[in-house]
Amino acid sequence: MDMGLSRMERALAALGLTRPACPGVQVVGTNGKGSTSTMLAAMLAAHGLRAGLYTSPHFVSPRERIRIDGSPAPDELWLEAAEAVLRVSADVSPELRLTYFELLTVMAAWIFRAAGCHAAVFEAGLGGWHDATSAIAHDLLLVTPIGLDHEHVIGPSLAHIARDKARAMRPGVPVIAGEQLPEVADILEAHAAATGAPLSWAAEAAFPPDWPDAPALPGPHQRGNLRLALAAVRALAGLGLLEPDAQALRRAAREAFIPGRLQMVTTDSGPDFLLDGAHNLPGLECLRAAIESLGVRPSAMIFACLADKDLEAMLPLAAALTPGPILVPALAAHGRAMPPEELAARMGPRAEAVADAGEALERVRGMGGTVLVCGSLYLLAEVYAVRPEWLEPAGR
Repeated sequence: MDMGLSRMERALAALGLTRPACPGVQVVGTNGKGSTSTMLAAMLAAHGLRAGLYTSPHFVSPRERIRIDGSPAPDELWLEAAEAVLRVSADVSPELRLTYFELLTVMAAWIFRAAGCHAAVFEAGLGGWHDATSAIAHDLLLVTPIGLDHEHVIGPSLAHIARDKARAMRPGVPVIAGEQLPEVADILEAHAAATGAPLSWAAEAAFPPDWPDAPALPGPHQRGNLRLALAAVRALAGLGLLEPDAQALRRAAREAFIPGRLQMVTTDSGPDFLLDGAHNLPGLECLRAAIESLGVRPSAMIFACLADKDLEAMLPLAAALTPGPILVPALAAHGRAMPPEELAARMGPRAEAVADAGEALERVRGMGGTVLVCGSLYLLAEVYAVRPEWLEPAGR
């Protein structure tokens, strides 16, 4: 990781991508970025627009990150984009080689232009000020709920994190924010005023009665993500990109899918699985509220998280999500993973360390009820590597 936008700016300029050929939306925040981005891209596609979607991280293949109309970009575009971007970045300067995330971000912009996309949605990776997606000129900025995460990179407090994400704002570029803590809301309003970025709140938006009010994605928090996506549609309509159609919006809200966000998987032999990233304290709090609203009481849990998280706050909350056994697999996250034996010991006597996600899935085979899998996107990646069919919605 190497903070700063100079490499991105030079590479984008060399490729003529500083200002994309189509309207672009940047999505920053702590939780809900992927869901909001996915729903917005699905709504654009439902209106007959070719919609580019850039999200992160991926679970099994990097091709999951760059999608057009919901499907991974074609192989030939990936190869052409990689060659074009690597050639330019090497020509600029050996000292300015793009980082991995920067490379994929520029590739996404290149692919969306080559594919003739009518609109593109870019989910920020980390922060806002120095995030690679902030180097691309966007027409709209969405801010999902901001909470504590990546304190070791962005800053030690909620205020530090909020200010960093607020610095993705640009003069004259509209900003729509989802529900925020009062401290965060004050920071966003102050920075918007200082920047000259018009700020509005999704919660205050009034939509026609035939627009969707609940997405297919489960969990009460997804209603807020849906409102943010709908507010973005209205803003893009104001730019002349589309004429909102209630039927298309309802279809997109019903069909939008993103793996690992309160995803229920039903199996023939049991148990069922509930998969959720929930890799920080706000994510676990949302998960707790969601499973309560669904009336689910997990019979067991597969849990792992990274050592640089707020373990003191996260682990008691995680352990309370199930009365049953907790399996703690090792994670392939070099330099960031905690030994599973240590993590299990900190979670209490119901927790047991296992070798990996594959062993954890084998250990719960035939168990009744629902097994919750949560705590880390790295954990979900290893689960999907064992069960890749779970990356797509049932029946697709």
